Amino acid sequence: MTNSAKPIHLRFIVGSAAVIVSLLLLTFSAAAQGKSAHKSRSARAAKPPAPASVRAVNAEEMQALLKRDGKHPLLVNYWATWCDPCRDEFPDLVKIDRDYRAKGLDFIAITLDDLADIKTAVPKFLLAMNAKMPVYLLNVADPEPAINMVDSNWSGALPATFLYDNTGKVVYRHFGRVNPSELRAAIEKLVGSKQ
Repeated sequence: MTNSAKPIHLRFIVGSAAVIVSLLLLTFSAAAQGKSAHKSRSARAAKPPAPASVRAVNAEEMQALLKRDGKHPLLVNYWATWCDPCRDEFPDLVKIDRDYRAKGLDFIAITLDDLADIKTAVPKFLLAMNAKMPVYLLNVADPEPAINMVDSNWSGALPATFLYDNTGKVVYRHFGRVNPSELRAAIEKLVGSKQ
């Protein structure tokens, strides 16, 4: 081998080594980024969804929510996070909402919690229940006029559930914890044949 061949051979080895080292660095870098991206996706997946939003309404706005457009019946549940029977019946109401929304039942929940709970206790409870229905917080100094607007026979005790037909007529009312079978039977009369 001549002296002139040695530098070419060394240059080839050094150049090849540099290419190999560069490829290895790129491979390790890509693998590290992939793990980092996987970790951040996992962290996002493990992070719970944002709490449900709750809108405050006054008595007049609540009354407007109860107006029917002639298209869909409406189920309304009045409740509060501090009310044990309300908390007990809520999973049944969430199932009813899930089962009948596609059949044309509108459902809203109106809480009588304190306004201070609109971004804390109420959305936390709704998130735990996996509730999807619109939720409103009745924000009035004196709830009695609003209660009388809904039903003059209602004392304001919670929970209270009302089912309106598509014209706005109350076809079912229940004060206290609702019987899910009874409520489902009343709903079926309104939306059971609709698909």
